[in-house]
Amino acid sequence: MKTVLLDKIASVTRNCQLKREVRVSEQIPCEEGVVVAVRVRGDKTTYNQLELPSGRMAQVKRGDVIAGALGHRSALFGYSGHLPRRLAPGDTINLLNLGGVLGICDSVNPDLGPPFECEVLGAVLHFPYLGERIGVAARIGGAEGMSNPALDPAAPLATGQPPVPVVALVGSCMSSGKTAAACALVRHFSHGGLTVDALKATGVSLRRDLLAMEDAGARSTALFTDLGVVATTPANAPGVTRTLITRLAAGRPDVIVAELGDGLLGAYGVAAILADREIRAAFSAVVLAANDPVAAWGGVRLLADEFGIRPAAVTGPATDNLAGTRVIEESLRVPAANARTDGERLAALVLAALGMPGALHADAAGAANAADAGETAEGAADTSDAAGAAAASPPAAAVRR
Repeated sequence: MKTVLLDKIASVTRNCQLKREVRVSEQIPCEEGVVVAVRVRGDKTTYNQLELPSGRMAQVKRGDVIAGALGHRSALFGYSGHLPRRLAPGDTINLLNLGGVLGICDSVNPDLGPPFECEVLGAVLHFPYLGERIGVAARIGGAEGMSNPALDPAAPLATGQPPVPVVALVGSCMSSGKTAAACALVRHFSHGGLTVDALKATGVSLRRDLLAMEDAGARSTALFTDLGVVATTPANAPGVTRTLITRLAAGRPDVIVAELGDGLLGAYGVAAILADREIRAAFSAVVLAANDPVAAWGGVRLLADEFGIRPAAVTGPATDNLAGTRVIEESLRVPAANARTDGERLAALVLAALGMPGALHADAAGAANAADAGETAEGAADTSDAAGAAAASPPAAAVRR
């Protein structure tokens, strides 16, 4: 056991409330969530920051000693890496994401360059036994580790009586506009006088998206990392979602906005969440974020065919201009609205799906109703290509229970 001074503390370790001076051990359990101290071996000009527990981004430099947590990552537009089987001081490990997840990189995104290489210093210790100098490896989820009952796929799910509405944001892939849409919904719901809570149920540990929702007006927020999860999987994502929804619903917000990070076909457990009948029933409306019209088409069909869900709206880069919006609405018969340029209409569409159309200003609700009326008229005139897509889906915002 030796003392190490940390230069930077990663946000993934936030629940550990680490101080700058820590004790480390040469014995390192290679398990997700174990906190490890490392020294950065080089410099980078891209993807060279670390999110601190405060949410602030700090630039990482050669020689910095940082505390992160062991884990894995499966990112389409980032690094992918796995948990090492064994570690000892002096070994090399990679910094896999901005939140401080440490693992062995096995796939590099060419836009980001190679990840930081770091020298392992040891497992950070905490001392749970009062009056005794017996240290145990610190874990972001506490001593419970992966036995945490909150991660049980059968964890209780309760939204209260009457049930608190839950709006779920799903995407065709990562970086498809889910967080922008979540923030737009939170902002316009809040401006309409609603109390809004927000959560992010899947992905790899990073607080940035949750902080953006707080900035948009969310009263309370929750993240899977709060339950000791570094990166979600199909095994733990349903339990995480059940637990986070139940915790926020206990505060009786008017609505919960839930972002499911990554994509419908990703490795972080979104499909496992949607396959859970009870969770699906708790989702009062689903919004699909897509990068392009083909992704929107595939997402709408996948939601319908696999889960019996028709989204209340499509958003994301596919709706960045009128050309994409028209293609989606004419081909899929699903309303489309851009979260960045037409967030008020997106919010009105979702509230209408929730049966709460009066919660926004009358002009926004009127704009959404007028747009829907126009879509209906156009749909009556042209049913050729859309018939198959529409037949595969139940009515808008409907969810198979």
